[in-house]
Amino acid sequence: MNDYTIASSSTGRIRVEDKRIINCNADVNQLVPFKYKWAWEKYISACANHWMPQEVNMSADIALWKNPNGLTDDERLMVKRNLGFFTTADSLAANNIVLGTYRHITNPECRQYLLRQAFEEAIHTHAYQYIVESLGLDEGEIFNMYHEVSSIREKDEFLLPFIDTLTNPDFKTGTPETDRQLLRSLIVFACIMEGLFFYVGFVQILALGRQNKMTGAAEQYQYIMRDESMHLNFGVDVINQIKLENPHLWTLEFRAEICSLMQKGVELEYRYAEDTMPRGVLGMNASMFKEYLRFIANRRCQQIGLDVLYPGASNPFPWMAEIIDLKKEKNFFETRVTEYQTGGALSWD
Repeated sequence: MNDYTIASSSTGRIRVEDKRIINCNADVNQLVPFKYKWAWEKYISACANHWMPQEVNMSADIALWKNPNGLTDDERLMVKRNLGFFTTADSLAANNIVLGTYRHITNPECRQYLLRQAFEEAIHTHAYQYIVESLGLDEGEIFNMYHEVSSIREKDEFLLPFIDTLTNPDFKTGTPETDRQLLRSLIVFACIMEGLFFYVGFVQILALGRQNKMTGAAEQYQYIMRDESMHLNFGVDVINQIKLENPHLWTLEFRAEICSLMQKGVELEYRYAEDTMPRGVLGMNASMFKEYLRFIANRRCQQIGLDVLYPGASNPFPWMAEIIDLKKEKNFFETRVTEYQTGGALSWD
């Protein structure tokens, strides 16, 4: 049910109660009156937090990378494989939004945010390319890792069927089966891709930054993590609103399936952690990430109304919470102010 026609005058003016997240027959071109003010507020906040990669000085990173003793071999492997995943991941995210999600969300204020989110995914891809170019890395090696490194390829292969569902031009919502397909893909995209698969990489690069290494890359990752945190929160709001408006979709069987997908996501991301840091680095090791991923998975489950999967899981990286909680404070790496907003205030929760 993807009707893009402009409503005729005979249909009357759009009322707030006419609006729905999916399967809405009201005119999708009429932005106001707002029904989901949270979507518009997130759009405004995202616009206020605009940044560009080239604003970040990479000279210290370049000098460190060129210094044979600047980083260990394990740290270099971690950086390269990190970039190898992210250079493709945000392109997949952008494709999923532009070619898929946007078509099936029938609420204009949510669509407005999705347009901004798609642009932010482009900025993130730009940032990874900027880091690769600045460091003089082999672009062919980095940009082909999603084909050639199994732990990266397996994550992408897990995501592709859910992206393909939404981007299939013949896919239409409007039945319980197709609506559930949409909801499943939205949960995988927000809670597993953006809400789980990105977090090993974020921790790794931000851990380097905490030791005053790769500070330019770490600064960009901090901005990216801030953007992605809002993407996640928007996705969770959309998921929960769809559940509220379509309670028949949220069956016991469907919930069990989502839990299974979440467990698979934890397994794949843990394998990636093992692959990117086989001997441990920066005081971290893969087993710490197993605990962290379980902690994150529990949070994602709770955000969409599921029971925790891993009771008792804790956060072995409490400093990550400190970074996420930064608002108007000096940036963690003492390089610039993270309060780069042009107006408004960004809420992380």
